[in-house]
Amino acid sequence: MYKRIVRRDGSVIILAPKKDTKAVTFEVLYKVGSRQENDKNNGVSHFVEHLMFKGTERRPSTADIAKELDSVGANYNAFTGKEYTGYYVTVNNSHMIMAIDMLSDILHNSKFDKEEIDRERGVIVEEINMYEDNPMMYIEEVFENILFNGTNLGRSIAGPRVNIQTISRNALYNYHKKHYYHGNAIIGLAGNFNEKQALKLIDKLFPISKKQARIKNKALPIIKQIIPAVEIIDRDLEQVQLMLGFRTSSVTDKDFILNQVMANILGGTMSSRLFLNIRERQGLCYFIKAEVGGYEGASSFAVHAGLNKEKIYEALSAIKEELNNLAKNGISKEELAQAKENIKGRMVLKMESSSVHLNFLISQEAIGKPIKDLDARLKELDKISLKQINNLTVKIIDWSQSNLAIIGPFKNKNKFVNILKK
Repeated sequence: MYKRIVRRDGSVIILAPKKDTKAVTFEVLYKVGSRQENDKNNGVSHFVEHLMFKGTERRPSTADIAKELDSVGANYNAFTGKEYTGYYVTVNNSHMIMAIDMLSDILHNSKFDKEEIDRERGVIVEEINMYEDNPMMYIEEVFENILFNGTNLGRSIAGPRVNIQTISRNALYNYHKKHYYHGNAIIGLAGNFNEKQALKLIDKLFPISKKQARIKNKALPIIKQIIPAVEIIDRDLEQVQLMLGFRTSSVTDKDFILNQVMANILGGTMSSRLFLNIRERQGLCYFIKAEVGGYEGASSFAVHAGLNKEKIYEALSAIKEELNNLAKNGISKEELAQAKENIKGRMVLKMESSSVHLNFLISQEAIGKPIKDLDARLKELDKISLKQINNLTVKIIDWSQSNLAIIGPFKNKNKFVNILKK
């Protein structure tokens, strides 16, 4: 159950009431991320997100903001992706006014103090260091950089260190003003609230402004690839991180959901093909999974594994064999039925959380497609056929279009390329 309200300035309000809770989540999502950047300002979206918590006239410092939120036990944070940036506060519903007022204040009135900006440069560089020092997290960035090489989806969200260290206060401020307007915002409220009171408060604290359309992502250029692409980050590790995958459907395409079902069958559970064959039967890895990263224009379908460095070539060959088997022989009716029930079960359980339900709705609004509620999504899953999944596997698994990222003690790409080309 939800309500979608389009305001005169182009902003959209999503209300998702849930009476069997005492919490509310207020979230504001802007259609801006690293995809809107260029090489010179790459990292600016993420930098701006950090600066929203550095003080306003009413709440002059980070400490003032944090103390006020912490005093009521709020759960709060922000995130930057390739296509949007979001801010949220979850509180006891008796503190709903404070939550909405807080986000209004920091999003509209942050000071962009030069001293704070210069201090935050070091914080963000340390955040970059943290990710790069964690191979399990860093591998995803390495993989998408080669998968979407030469496009605006191939850029790092955090950006290169040199950009963080040199970008000016004016560039950060102007970027915020250019992208943080109401027509580019999705405003969400979920949980136990009075609708009339909530809408009155939102209209007061996020007043209707000049009408402007939401940002539209530019079409991705055609990525020309004729042989497998391999990128190695040479590190002295015992457990190697590997990510192997292909470009697939846009998140806006009708068949995007098929990718999610295929990933579930291949490596989404402890009874999936990859887990049983690569880990349990052959003992080639500690963890392995298949996953889909959804973007407008193109998405990623990938296998991610943590492997013993001595077994890397054997494991890569085994993963390739498993993918070839999937493309050649397809899946069974039993596998499809099990995947559908697994995905439906997970979705139903997740939607018990009002904040997860809100994100489910907002993320659909963000890509500009009609919102489908949980029941509609479940019915959509039921309609998926064996033929659709099997046709998709043949379409995606093309080794000339394969991309492999590895973090581990290796230097020579040729042996990996040769395994993928066979």
